[in-house]
Amino acid sequence: MTPFPQRRDAVLAAMAGRPLVMGILNVTPDSFSDGGRFEGFDEALAQAARMEAEGADILDIGGESTRPGSDAVSADEEMARVMPVVEAVAARSNVAVSIDTYKASVARAAVAAGAVIVNDVWGCQRDAGMADAMAETGAIVVLMYNRLDVDPDRDVMADMRMFLDRSMDLATRAGVLPERILVDPGIGFGKTPAQSLTCLNRLDELGAWYGRPVLLGLSRKKFIGHVLAAEVDARLTGTLVANTLGLAKGARVIRVHDVAPHVEAVRMVQATFQEGRA
Repeated sequence: MTPFPQRRDAVLAAMAGRPLVMGILNVTPDSFSDGGRFEGFDEALAQAARMEAEGADILDIGGESTRPGSDAVSADEEMARVMPVVEAVAARSNVAVSIDTYKASVARAAVAAGAVIVNDVWGCQRDAGMADAMAETGAIVVLMYNRLDVDPDRDVMADMRMFLDRSMDLATRAGVLPERILVDPGIGFGKTPAQSLTCLNRLDELGAWYGRPVLLGLSRKKFIGHVLAAEVDARLTGTLVANTLGLAKGARVIRVHDVAPHVEAVRMVQATFQEGRA
């Protein structure tokens, strides 16, 4: 297996050159889109191999659903779900592994097993030990903006700025190097469909605030269904369009269920901008 620093730094170098595609691998029974499909070890590894073959740069492995109304799981249960998959994928694959968790103990264990990214949907603000865990592991980190409640009167951009200011402060005070931080607007989390659309439309502002790469995770989200009157499995077209708009607004990583069409979308966006600069 490639040594951790080399694999981590290779991800950062690749991201500087082009947008990356992060494939979603939920080893959970209750995720909103694919809950239960890849819960078994063999099924999870088969899906990981499929996404790698389709061109994924990163695989984001999660063991606890973050959909509204989902049941919380203990750190022990989460590790029992994700660790065998993290270890196997990191050992067998050339794709970088990300751990989707807000728990410090899970993050530490996953990085020790080969993950190079810690993707925290609560931006260090759910587990008081997460910022220290991020710093100690030396991983690339994703700080996401999140809210438990939905308030249609909330100024979503101003609130995002306050939330992520705190997340950035927690992470950097703990010793996370700024060059290893990505930020995520948390589209669909504690937001109305209109607020999610605002976050997408103004995504370039988020990148400008911190000068850090933006990760965009909107695959099959409810706001797409709201616009198109489409159920979860019929949201690919909307997801592709929204991610393409996000790439044009500066997203450097797109987190998706459907890898192959998004690899093509990234290639097309890159070719368009390269020709435009020629």
